[in-house]
Amino acid sequence: MPTPPAAARPRVVRTRDGLRGALAAPAGAAADVPAGATPSGPGIEARERAVVMTMGALHDGHLQLVRAARERVGPTGQVVVTVFVNPLQFGPGEDLDRYPRDLDADVALLAGLPEPAPGRPAVDLVFAPPVEEMYPGGDPIVRVTSGRIGTVLEGAFRPGHFDGVLTVVLKLMHLTRPDVAFYGEKDAQQLLAIRRMVADLDVDVEVVGVPIVRDGDGLALSSRNAYLSATERVDALALSQALRAGAAAAAAGQGAAAAIEVASGMLNEHPGVVVDYLALVDPTTVDDLEPEYVGPALLLVAARVGTTRLIDNLAVDVADPAPSTARPGGTQ
Repeated sequence: MPTPPAAARPRVVRTRDGLRGALAAPAGAAADVPAGATPSGPGIEARERAVVMTMGALHDGHLQLVRAARERVGPTGQVVVTVFVNPLQFGPGEDLDRYPRDLDADVALLAGLPEPAPGRPAVDLVFAPPVEEMYPGGDPIVRVTSGRIGTVLEGAFRPGHFDGVLTVVLKLMHLTRPDVAFYGEKDAQQLLAIRRMVADLDVDVEVVGVPIVRDGDGLALSSRNAYLSATERVDALALSQALRAGAAAAAAGQGAAAAIEVASGMLNEHPGVVVDYLALVDPTTVDDLEPEYVGPALLLVAARVGTTRLIDNLAVDVADPAPSTARPGGTQ
């Protein structure tokens, strides 16, 4: 009985020249197609190109972005995943040196996704440049500024972080030339900053947010979860629990201030969780909300659990306060 062909794997390129050549190839030819498989499907030229930008250490949250990208472009489109730990977005004392890096494991994980058509991998191409390929002249002199978005919340605790993010995102958009780019909603402020950059600088790329992926216990998936000890992981669950409690208070008509108060109270019950910020903001501007605000909002938290810094967020509907109910006899 003949042995079935091995699954097609993404092609990995490390240089700009390699990237240009792979992107110019017909649909299916950008991948490493094994013997016995045919890069086939309805049509041969890529109709649409999607990019998923990562720093590696992939988990199912990243894979969900890839699934969304492949579903969008179909079996004849191109899906490109970038893997680059960007030094510009790490501040002094952050975890740049110890950030997990395992490109072989990342590629194997991507290769395990279902083929959208015979001989077509879910990911056509992985662009994994070294630092000197992304920044051949050293740290760039000209960078993208994130403006006010980069000075509040995450930006206040990590000065320059969003400038570094937007600089590398714009460079990768120029290099991969996608029609659509997918980002996780867990990094809510980052997603907003990218959307504003694309709109304000007239970058011809559609930006799509993909909902947060959580473990069964509610912890938002993150590459940094690998740093947590067993005890710290239990403490880390307080983040999602607090967000849910705050959202429930807001939905029950208790008001924006109560949402913060309830969530903060739950976080304070866990001495192993040191909160950097907890905020209820406008989901389109990250501006703080007035106490009487009613409508859609975003509840965000950043905290340190042990030596690991985690972020999470949850969409919130701040409902009208429930009217007082008159008691029998006319008293309130």
